[in-house]
Amino acid sequence: MKFGFSAGAALLLTTSMAGAVGLDRSNQDITAIFEAGNYAELSFGYITPDLTGSDVLGNSIDNVGSAFSQLSGSIKVDLNDQFSVGLIIDQPFGADVTYGGSPATTMLGGTEAILNSTAFTAIGRYKFNENFSAHAGVRYQTLDANITLSGLAFGALNGYNVDMTNGSGTGYVAGVAYERPEIALRVALTYNSAITNEFDTTESINGAPLGVSTTEVESPEAWNLDFQTGIAADTLVFGQIRHAIYSQTILTPTTFGVLNPGASITDIEDATSYSIGIGRKFSDQFSGSIAFGYEGEGSDDLVSPLSPTNGTKSISIGGQYTLNNIVFSGGIRYSMLGDARPETGTPDVARATFTDGDALSVGLSVGYRF
Repeated sequence: MKFGFSAGAALLLTTSMAGAVGLDRSNQDITAIFEAGNYAELSFGYITPDLTGSDVLGNSIDNVGSAFSQLSGSIKVDLNDQFSVGLIIDQPFGADVTYGGSPATTMLGGTEAILNSTAFTAIGRYKFNENFSAHAGVRYQTLDANITLSGLAFGALNGYNVDMTNGSGTGYVAGVAYERPEIALRVALTYNSAITNEFDTTESINGAPLGVSTTEVESPEAWNLDFQTGIAADTLVFGQIRHAIYSQTILTPTTFGVLNPGASITDIEDATSYSIGIGRKFSDQFSGSIAFGYEGEGSDDLVSPLSPTNGTKSISIGGQYTLNNIVFSGGIRYSMLGDARPETGTPDVARATFTDGDALSVGLSVGYRF
């Protein structure tokens, strides 16, 4: 059985959106290294979340989730029958949350979190035989972030802002895979190391400077288990389990730490996401897929105002069309985002309630075999 999807065919199954595990956006996908032959791909995704609610004072909260786009690219080359190398560029983490309303009359009005990232992963794969292989590589990551804590919920910190630029760090990926080509079976386990990022940091409150310093933030270590297997002629089951350890992602800029000893701006629980789908090859040119995703709720529904969701359920539909050596892929995903209560303070105090959130994602990719 010779059947599978390119990385782009499953784009919406491996590209996260608002409400996925922590700050995940690309799931640090490295499955391009398993493409057959020499292959290059460029992918684009666009995500539109809808997150609305009300604060404990009765003020309505309009959609705080800004639409965002995702770009990724990869190239994989076989050097010989056993060894292949690849380069993957993606945007692994992100946040785009903005609360409307007056900071003087609402609990969270003016609160905002913007996080952008880019990662470059150089990876190699060595096949010991037809069934077993190992893969490993180096990842260089850049980030920048701007966070504002605003509204009555933050008390004396109402109006606090931290601008973090030029963040960068290096980590690694490593994993193993087992395959049985005759039934299109592949199970790949990949470890993504934590990466310590150093930022140039400027803090202020209501425009008054609080100081310039350097801040270290550790992006999470994570495990990905990717799998696929043929279950009938031209029919494939595939999916992923991802576990990310976000509890180690602590953000405490210098002045913030002085004003709030032991506190962190971020408060994200470790979490696991699951996806499973079925693909069908309808002709030599066209195949389609449907998949379901799930992330369980946290230990309670109290969450950071910077990520006002609690768990996710999703359904994705995708398709792939091959024209000579060119592979066109696309899909759409609808996600239902779990109800949550943003909190502040120690102990945690709920400041708002978000219900019935959702997100719509579309993705396109073009691949080329050479």
